[in-house]
Amino acid sequence: MKKLFIFLTAAVSIFLLAACSSNKETRDLLEQPIKKDATTMGTYIQVTVYDKGKEKAVEEALNIAEKYNDWVSVDQAKSVVDKINDNAGIKPVKVNSEIYQLIKLGYNYSAKNMGYDITIGPLSKLWNIGFPDARKPSQDEIDKVLPLINYQFIQFNEKDSTVYLSQKGARLDLGSIAKGYTAMKMVESLKNNGVTTGIVDLGSSSIYVIGHSPRQTNDAWTIAIKDPNDPEKSQLGILKASDQHVNTSGIYERYLEVDGHRYSHILNPKTGFPFDNDIASITLLISGDDATNGDGLSTMIYAMGTKKGYEYVESLKNVQAVFVDKDNKVYITDGLKDKFDLTSENYKIGQIKDLK
Repeated sequence: MKKLFIFLTAAVSIFLLAACSSNKETRDLLEQPIKKDATTMGTYIQVTVYDKGKEKAVEEALNIAEKYNDWVSVDQAKSVVDKINDNAGIKPVKVNSEIYQLIKLGYNYSAKNMGYDITIGPLSKLWNIGFPDARKPSQDEIDKVLPLINYQFIQFNEKDSTVYLSQKGARLDLGSIAKGYTAMKMVESLKNNGVTTGIVDLGSSSIYVIGHSPRQTNDAWTIAIKDPNDPEKSQLGILKASDQHVNTSGIYERYLEVDGHRYSHILNPKTGFPFDNDIASITLLISGDDATNGDGLSTMIYAMGTKKGYEYVESLKNVQAVFVDKDNKVYITDGLKDKFDLTSENYKIGQIKDLK
């Protein structure tokens, strides 16, 4: 008899080690930070700020998350994305400039043809991994929706600020890019309001650290990367970051288990099945403007597998990565070798040249 299990892990990927406030030097920071949280965008969000008098700034940042949730959530009445999907093959939909730019970002990543497609909506809805009615669809069901997945169905009209899906039945799914993009908008708001030291955490898989740790002026934040084989209890290693975006994708985040086989939530738009390669998890450390693209980049690199993904990251200017494969080997790109410490005895540092 077939058994079907659905798993959704909370705080799945990264957790921050407590920042001790033993020496704040000349900075006028709080001993106990302003900390507020919310549940939105399908995850737990927390904003932590050490600057004094920034309660309103924190509230404004959380309001941005709520705003984007209302715009991009699928199957939510009156969301902008649902309106675009409902009018696929019928008519263009006028959108605000922020959603226009977000969809354009997803389109540009899709155009790279590297395992990412923003119109994967019909397929993700079919599997529905992470929700109570998740299931493994039949091959016939998959074959019916694959022709509906093609980013080229998206038509933009910049003058009228409209987005149109030309194929009836096509569906946008911004879930793979919305969290990281929203985190960056929240960080932008906090900085504009004078925040110099803080953390924006969207579900622990997308974290942005603002400035330096409150310990000392030039101290980096200390981030513990979770063990993908025991994400609730153990850590893999320690990563140092300052004013950077940390993004993690892994097979343990959301998955569906059917008859002993685990299916990741990261779906292949070409085959209709979840990607099945050697990666257990990948953590990206992203600097500068590239941090806006963290979620899409993480999904795209995950789709490549360890060797190709590693080589691709090395070709990028502002991105570094920690790859963990299913053989418990850890591969660290050159720019992180002095910023990452492996702390788990269950893993070994691998050499990328040894991979085929």
